[in-house]
Amino acid sequence: MTRNAALATGLVVVLVAVIGGYLLYDNVLRGDSAAPLALPSAAAVSTTPTTTTPSAAASSDAGTASADPAASATSDPGVATGAVAGDWNVAADSVAGYRVREQLANLPAESDAVGRTSDVTGSITLAGSGDAIQLTGGTLTVDTTTIASDKPQRDNRLRSEGLQTDQYPTATFTITQPVDIPAAALAGAASDLTLVGDLTLHGVTKSVSIPAQAQLVNGQIQVVGSIAFPLADYSITAPNIGGFIVSIADQGTLEFQVNFTKA
Repeated sequence: MTRNAALATGLVVVLVAVIGGYLLYDNVLRGDSAAPLALPSAAAVSTTPTTTTPSAAASSDAGTASADPAASATSDPGVATGAVAGDWNVAADSVAGYRVREQLANLPAESDAVGRTSDVTGSITLAGSGDAIQLTGGTLTVDTTTIASDKPQRDNRLRSEGLQTDQYPTATFTITQPVDIPAAALAGAASDLTLVGDLTLHGVTKSVSIPAQAQLVNGQIQVVGSIAFPLADYSITAPNIGGFIVSIADQGTLEFQVNFTKA
């Protein structure tokens, strides 16, 4: 082969690689623009507790009820112990999934790759003592086989690589430490709390602390949370797509927004 022919062949190879890499990036790695999960706004809905005492109702009629959500929650023991304590089951419109930043070689995706599913099951238990409410236990289970992103190619690959959902069809989170529920949350105001428990993902179980927010709105307890973690902690490796190594940032994020209704 002459020098010119070799150069021409090399140029063709480079062009094919560039075009192929772009097509791979465009069809597999170009992430969507899904916003992080968040609690539904309670501004447009009633946050009146589902159970009230006669004295509280009378006070409201007289125009003397406190405008402070936290104060209204703590001033009504019937709400704390009667309407809230007990078991709560995962309700409709709950969602959980992952968020990662992918890249092909040194070319990062424009946005996060996000996969989610509404196949979330489980329950929590709340216990009351006076005006105080604690989350004393609970387990969430996510069907990882139904997690879907904006790219079917990515989802198909994760069945055998990365999350390996064929081999690990579920992920679970189990509460291991009691959590005090803020009074403001019981009155419908989004409130911070930390969920401590065991997270099982990709066949690996680790104790984690998940920053979260919760609120009680229209008879539903709504909880949103997310946690970033090193993928290596759960033995997750980047999938190999089309002969190219698709790398993922050292951290991935698990996120969820779960609604609960009284059992």
